[in-house]
Amino acid sequence: MPEIVEIPIELTRFQLPQAVQARLQFLLDRQDEGYPLSQTEQQEAEGLVELAEFLSLLRLRSTRVVKQA
Repeated sequence: MPEIVEIPIELTRFQLPQAVQARLQFLLDRQDEGYPLSQTEQQEAEGLVELAEFLSLLRLRSTRVVKQA
C-alpha cells in the first residue's frame, strides 16, 4: 500500500530567498563571463542549483496536489 505524504499548500509559493537567488545569479554570471570560480564558489553554486531544482520540484508537485484536491 502506498504511503500518503501530506504536502502543505504553502509549498506552491515557496522560493529561494531573494538574497540566495541573487548570490546564485552572481556566481552563474561570473562563470558565464569567463571568470573561473574557486572550488568553494563552484561547490556553493552547485549546491544552490540543486536546492533551486529541489524547490521547483516540490512546488510543481504541491501545485499538482492542490489541483487534484
